Amino acid sequence: MTYRWTYRSLDTPEVVSELQDALNDLPAALARALALRDVSTFDEARHFFRADRADLHNPLGMADMKKAADRLSTAIDDGERVLVYGDYDVDGTTAAALMTDFLRKQGVETSFFIPDRYDDGYGLCARGLDAAKELGASLVVALDCGITGHKEATYAREQGLDLIICDHHTPKETDDGVDLPDAYAVIDPKRPDDDYPFTELSGCGLGFKLVQATLDRRGQNPDAAFDYLDLLAVSTASDIVPLYGENRVLMAEGLAALQQSDRPGLRALADAADLNLETVTSTGNIVFTLGPRINAAGRMAHASTAVDLLLAQSYSEAEPLAAELERLNKKRRTIDDATEEAAVEKAERQITSRSPHALVLYEEDWHLGVIGIVASSIVERFHKPTILLTHNGDEVKGSARSIEGINIYNALSDCADVLTQFGGHDHAAGLSLDVDDIEAFRDRFDAAVGERVTPELLTPSINVDAELDLGIIGTVEDRFWAVLQQFGPFGPANARPVFHGKDLAVAGTPRTVGSDDSHLKFEVRQRDDERGRNVFDVIGFGMGEKLSVLEQSQNEGRPIELLFSLEENTWNGQTNLQLKARDVRLEE
Repeated sequence: MTYRWTYRSLDTPEVVSELQDALNDLPAALARALALRDVSTFDEARHFFRADRADLHNPLGMADMKKAADRLSTAIDDGERVLVYGDYDVDGTTAAALMTDFLRKQGVETSFFIPDRYDDGYGLCARGLDAAKELGASLVVALDCGITGHKEATYAREQGLDLIICDHHTPKETDDGVDLPDAYAVIDPKRPDDDYPFTELSGCGLGFKLVQATLDRRGQNPDAAFDYLDLLAVSTASDIVPLYGENRVLMAEGLAALQQSDRPGLRALADAADLNLETVTSTGNIVFTLGPRINAAGRMAHASTAVDLLLAQSYSEAEPLAAELERLNKKRRTIDDATEEAAVEKAERQITSRSPHALVLYEEDWHLGVIGIVASSIVERFHKPTILLTHNGDEVKGSARSIEGINIYNALSDCADVLTQFGGHDHAAGLSLDVDDIEAFRDRFDAAVGERVTPELLTPSINVDAELDLGIIGTVEDRFWAVLQQFGPFGPANARPVFHGKDLAVAGTPRTVGSDDSHLKFEVRQRDDERGRNVFDVIGFGMGEKLSVLEQSQNEGRPIELLFSLEENTWNGQTNLQLKARDVRLEE
């Protein structure tokens, strides 16, 4: 695939030299990367590198938080029964586990309910509220869902249930403004009437805030909520929320807590995945290892298994549950592969016949639990907003994923009249529609994307932080790497910095590696470093087809340009810095 190399722009370029001066001659590449993260002074740099719990905001500043905390406190005092209502993804299950554990430790008789992906669908449902009534609960706490559950909130009130909604999704707008569900309390920092200074917490993060507020209202130490930082880390990383502001603090603290976690469920899950929690230093360990296994419960069976695992009180209780999630995840991978193969064929036919702005792919027997994962793969392969649809009961359900620059939620809003339900974020959404409306929806959605797409968006881009001479990097023991490590934790809104190396020479013999020769392995140095004082290993995953570029560079004596990030690589007990290639081309 061809990429646009796009330097991230700075409104005030002079900040780079000012940061260099303020931070003891910090290399320009790192100073520019800091400036791109809204750091412009010494104090802001110290805050960025040393953010801690003191930087978290008072949860009682959130709309309806005091009302919700007081209601929870009353339930604790009066011995009421409470139902915690979660969701079937990682965020929803960790949130449900957090709140259930907290209330039980406060002496509350607490049950949890997770909707079935197939029978109930996403969000609040009457069956869950009926379960609360049957259990004798008087209060329902909904986490990671509910902001669009107007009908269900009314039903809860009719059943005599108080409903607290803790959701981080965007409320739906009407011609008269934002319409919130008629619940006892609605906690959502994306409410337009909410002045809380940070809007991007995960659903589990909002549950954490409610626990803090409840402890505070009861005269207990709110810091006790930090016992759930390990669950917060799993939620924040897996739900792909932006890692700035409070999320940066919670993720950094959460990673440290996860390394030392004694939560039996997380320990057993890590063991089943052959992951040493003590070595978890990045969000990637969670996103690619723990998260998929927790998600597998809701995708392939029922997410209550994941909550049971996270609530397990002993390793012996947790171990068989973790083994079940491992089994479900392996099954999910097999179905993923088959679904992706079929989806690629459909996408290629659709592109050939229609030249669409977006892809809407339908197969009635695709597994509902994997279409979101496969939609992401199709987007990565064809660089088009993609929706995968499959039959579920009497209707068609779908998962939507987008490309940078196209708000898929807004595009779906343009098609609302042919949808029975939809909701989500800028880059990911879920939807339902009647099977007879698929073709009409395909045309409408394609038109909606077409109105938003620009020529620049048609080619995927790699955002570049700064130009970097390889001679500046040094080794794992030098300052450049020591400072760069402190940019983490990395994730959305704080991606690992991408550097641009120019006038480079390929050293040694480049080659492809991997079982299918799909990866690229080579060495590189600055062309003027003829003695090879700073030669770096380079790995390019999925870049095997670029081998010809390197061979041409060597045959013709032409320099290359390289986009890369830096990482550690340990081999035979030796740890060195390695360049992780993003793209390579001959230098003009």
